[in-house]
Amino acid sequence: MPKTSGPRVGLFVTCLVDLMRPSVGFAAVKLLEQAGCRVEVPSQTCCGQPAYNSGDRANARSIAEQMIRTFSGFDYVVAPSGSCAGMIRVHYPELFADDPNWLPKARALAAKTWELTSFLVDVLGVTTVNAEYQGIATYHDACSGLRELGISTQPRRLLASVKGLELVEMTDADTCCGFGGTFAVKYGQISNAIVAQKTRRAVETGASMLLAGDLGCLMNMAGKLSREGHAIAVRHVAEVLAGTTEAPPIGAPKPAEHRS
Repeated sequence: MPKTSGPRVGLFVTCLVDLMRPSVGFAAVKLLEQAGCRVEVPSQTCCGQPAYNSGDRANARSIAEQMIRTFSGFDYVVAPSGSCAGMIRVHYPELFADDPNWLPKARALAAKTWELTSFLVDVLGVTTVNAEYQGIATYHDACSGLRELGISTQPRRLLASVKGLELVEMTDADTCCGFGGTFAVKYGQISNAIVAQKTRRAVETGASMLLAGDLGCLMNMAGKLSREGHAIAVRHVAEVLAGTTEAPPIGAPKPAEHRS
């Protein structure tokens, strides 16, 4: 039966999760429902971050207006992405700074938008999850989540409650992985040098799994690790926290289908 109490949460799935890693979205729903939320996934589109980062303010504003309308009726908006949540919380008010009609709406949406682990810990007071994973993991702090939203202790606090999981910190866990959205496209050589340093730090820990909270960073690091020949599983933190690790790690091939 659907929940009739608890906060009404609109899950902002994000483009990359929708197109590349739906298992992260299902993991987010599971975590939110276990915490007592009524979760809905309205019809949605991009948050406008690619356009905004490329200087296309007109299209970014148009997309933001659609987002504001879509999520206006929810108590909270939660995204399994620090960069997308940061776009809404930090940059939507900037987009509409000169528009007295839309600015209050942008501020209202910004105030109730949260990254997933931050929402669980800082808003709902969740300290433990019902999950188990046998192995050693290391965690990468994605730039937007860390620097725009202050996300650092929240995922680690939740991971500490996962049975069987040992978290080993890598050196420079809070440095960029080189993705940066359009940065990786514009400055490929620089991006590759940065991610090479990040994967080296991950390998040094001896961990069998690399975690983070932003799929763009995860795909970037997974690709580099694969090209370097390292057998480190790369996953979104939500999958481990929810205990939903049935899908192959990011970038890993799917098991061949059984043929009779």
